[in-house]
Amino acid sequence: MAHTDLTPPDPQPILDLVEGFRRSKVLFAAVELGVFDQLAQGPASAAALAADLRCDADALERLLSACVHAGLLESHGRQYRNSPATTHYLCQHSDQRVTGYVRYSNNVLWQLWGKLEDAVREGTHRWKQVFGSDGPIFDQFFATEGQKREFLLGMHGYGCLSSPEVVQAFDLSRFRRLIDLGGATGHLAVAAIRRYPQLEAAVFELPTAASFTREMLAQAGAAERVAVLEGDFFRDELPAGDLFALGRIVHDWGPEQVAHLLSRIYARLSPGGAILLAEKIVWEDRSGPRWALLQSLNMLVCTEGKERTLSEYARLLETAGFREIQGRRTGSPLDAILAIKPQA
Repeated sequence: MAHTDLTPPDPQPILDLVEGFRRSKVLFAAVELGVFDQLAQGPASAAALAADLRCDADALERLLSACVHAGLLESHGRQYRNSPATTHYLCQHSDQRVTGYVRYSNNVLWQLWGKLEDAVREGTHRWKQVFGSDGPIFDQFFATEGQKREFLLGMHGYGCLSSPEVVQAFDLSRFRRLIDLGGATGHLAVAAIRRYPQLEAAVFELPTAASFTREMLAQAGAAERVAVLEGDFFRDELPAGDLFALGRIVHDWGPEQVAHLLSRIYARLSPGGAILLAEKIVWEDRSGPRWALLQSLNMLVCTEGKERTLSEYARLLETAGFREIQGRRTGSPLDAILAIKPQA
């Protein structure tokens, strides 16, 4: 048989994936150990950090070196300091921090993703298999007051990156009252009232989270323009408004729950009103974007929902009665979808 000299394919994409979980764990471990918060007090050597954090000095130095390579830390003369992004997003003093979501990823998602094969085989989340509980899933996030605050602050950090882009994806200047269902810290409502001076807003949130919502709105200087209303959007009467917003809500639920929620919103809206969804839109051929594809697997292991294409969102919205459905990619962690309730 004649020998054919073929250049083997590039193995780097595979090798990158093999070590991908290691890079994530570097971030998770550094946050959990308190590396970034300790360095927020000033630069320090590995030996000094090890003493402060009660870690093995050699082992900690290996972690710090990996953090430098990842761009999380800077090193000068064997002194380590936080990068600007780390200071902004990974330190407790910052109200833009995402450490709550990082810790949730480390302590919860890390274990759920370890059962991804079973989730794919069975098509269901892994809460019972990993934690011995079927839910409600969101009760797991709020097990203690501290966990609740950190989780909500983590979502707040993500929201501050995307909400300004979502509210400017469409011209919302004709609307007068925004109802942000499950709005958490109110970041979307705050972004909306800042862009549209005519807009009043209310965040409709579970009683267990509403006090924190009020706290964050006060910090943002938005308490006078954004009301906080308590309730369960699946069961309680919805407030009145001509624009409803759902940010990272629809992707949590299966089609039956989504249909129920959309029909409730549709019934409450006046003719000509609209619904604004903030979700990451999967490309129609399902080849990307990466964030949406991985988040859809994340929804598989930890919720009843999924990420969807624009056409899938359109079918859900049209079934509820909405028309004039448009989608916009924002370049941020979330995209935007707007749908209108027709005039009578």
